[in-house]
Formats: sequence, structure tokens, C-alpha cells
Amino acid sequence: MTMTDATPPAAAPRARARFHTLRVAEVRPLTPTAIEVTFAVPDDLADAYDYAAGQYVALRARVDGEELRRSYSLCRPPARGSLSVGIKRDPDGRFSSWAHEGLRPGDEIDVMSPQGTFVSKASTSTGHVVAIAAGSGITPIMALATDVLERSADARMTIVYANRSSTDVMFVDELADLKDRYPSRLTLHHVLSREQRAAPVFSGRIDEERLRLILSRLLVPASVDEWFLCGPFALVELCREVLADVGVARERVRFELFTAGEGDAPAQTGGARPVRVRDDQPARRIDFTLDGQSASVETPVAANETILAAALRVRPDVPFACAGGVCGTCRARVIEGSVSMTENYALEPDEIERGYVLTCQSHPTSDAVRVDYDG
Repeated sequence: MTMTDATPPAAAPRARARFHTLRVAEVRPLTPTAIEVTFAVPDDLADAYDYAAGQYVALRARVDGEELRRSYSLCRPPARGSLSVGIKRDPDGRFSSWAHEGLRPGDEIDVMSPQGTFVSKASTSTGHVVAIAAGSGITPIMALATDVLERSADARMTIVYANRSSTDVMFVDELADLKDRYPSRLTLHHVLSREQRAAPVFSGRIDEERLRLILSRLLVPASVDEWFLCGPFALVELCREVLADVGVARERVRFELFTAGEGDAPAQTGGARPVRVRDDQPARRIDFTLDGQSASVETPVAANETILAAALRVRPDVPFACAGGVCGTCRARVIEGSVSMTENYALEPDEIERGYVLTCQSHPTSDAVRVDYDG
């Protein structure tokens, strides 16, 4: 789920994402349409689930006989032995509806090891961090805010949080508690599109005019060390464009999307479907390495399969989560051949320069392609 304009310094190589079965310890209502789900992490898996504030996990479950996967940001600062995610129900979301209706303490579900680069660049912070979030976009911000404020007595955090109404505000009590703990270092602005606030700037949808008003009256962009944007595609894109226009350096902005456009992330099964390779049709060969083992698959040119979809036909354990170009779980490095990548909301510019692609969005454009998931 993580997309970023900035590259963390001395970033460690991404560990191979793996699923483990975890037990649900608690399901807690947050709003009429949102819940917090906490998983118990046994001691023998604690290292595998060590994470940084701002990262996410993918959940996997069988719903009505079909495997579904969905990525959710971790909403609590790192704590050994447990991890928590916030799940907001989407009326058209099969996974979120299933979780709200059927997930109970004691249930077991497959949880992927934490991934993502939506994290603070600095190991310690004495500067000013600003987060702009909407709806469930507050989820990773909760972990980030707590982490930033606890890590340094000199750090400051400003959160601009947009919702339709006060009843839609996730983690309302936790945000209030955080404000009480750090009254001089945490500034919290609630923007409600369907409720009248005392200040007009906080009443209405965050469009370009309102965002520029917020930046001119409430924030001094030049004084901000890091920006974190999290929410729907339209809001995040608006914020990125306006911040760039007012002179905010690209490397200071980090962003995360919960969807790559309208509605749920597409094709949660990775787009895998029955494909028949016929001798009388042109095909391309895909070779890939995963966990040190090599595999090959042919894909008809006419099928226009992604590398991920083709690979899943011969290796069901190929890693993926959203299949929408958002999370980056399916990242692999192109060793030979060429591909065309449709969307990219996860890879950083330096990764693309080094040959990495999102296999859920990449289509072979040469007769043979070789990619490495381990690289």
C-alpha cells in the first residue's frame, strides 16, 4: 500500500513477504463502519512481524470458496507480541464486508509479514511532521504520530484529518488522548464535509481552494520537514500537486493510497485465470526465480497476461496482495527482456532505474522475459 516520493536513507533490502496463520485476539468497533482487528503474534514469529510505524500487512482468507487478499496499514506503534489493523467497511468490498460480519476473537487468518516504505526517514526527529489524511487514511498516521512524538521531545506533528461527519472519525478517542499527552507538540485539525464547523476552513471537502487556504493560514510549508499523505487517489494527487506548486521538495513528501482509483483494489486474486497456450498462436516465455527456485511459463500474446497472472499458473505462492499496483508486494527485478508497466503507485524512482517492476502491472514486450523475485 505504500507509495512514496522519497527514498529512505540506507534502506535495507526488502525481506521476502510471507504469510503465517495468526489468531485474532480482539475485534473492536471504531465507528459504525470501521473496526480495529488485533492479532496475537507468537514468540517464534515475533521477529518476522517486527515492523516500522507506517507499514502494512496483507490479509488472506477464503470467502465463499474464493481466495481474497487485502492490504491494511498497521495502526499501532510497534509492540512485540501483537499487531493491529483498522478495517473500514466498503459497501462493495467483499473482504471488508466479510471481516465486519464474520471475524471474531479466536478466529485464525493468514497475515503476511509487514511491508512498505511509508515510514519516517529519520531515526530520530526534532522537526515538524505534517500528515494529511482522509477516512481510513488515518490508520498508518496513528502509528506514525505516536512514534514521532514518543521518539523525540522536540518533534512536532500536525494532522489534518478529513471525514464526512464526526461519526465517521476513526480512532477519535485515541487522537484525543494523543492530543492530551502532547498538547504543545500535536496540532489536530478535523475537516468535515457534511457538518458545519466553527471555522469555515474546516467545513467542506478538501478541494484545491481549501487546501491552499489551509497551507497559507495554518501551516508554513517551508517549516515542515516531512509530509505524509494518505487517503483516496484524488486527494493524494491534489495534495502532491499543490505542495509541489508551493515549493515543497519532492523528497520531503511521502504518500500512500488505499485504492488506485475508484472503489476497491482490482482483481484481488491477482488476475489469474485459465489460459490455454496453443501451438498456432504467438506466445512469450516468462522465466522467474522465487525462493531460489526457477520456473517457466508461456503466455499467449493475445491473452495480454501480466507477469504475475502467468506466474501464478505455475507457482501459486508467488507473492502479491492488492494486484492493483498499490502495495508493491509483487515487486521483482527484470533480468532479461522488456516489459510494459501499466500503473505504479509503489515503486520509487531509484527502484525503477535498477530494473524493478510491479509484476501485477507488467506485461512482457519481448519474446522472452526473466524476472527475479528474490533480487
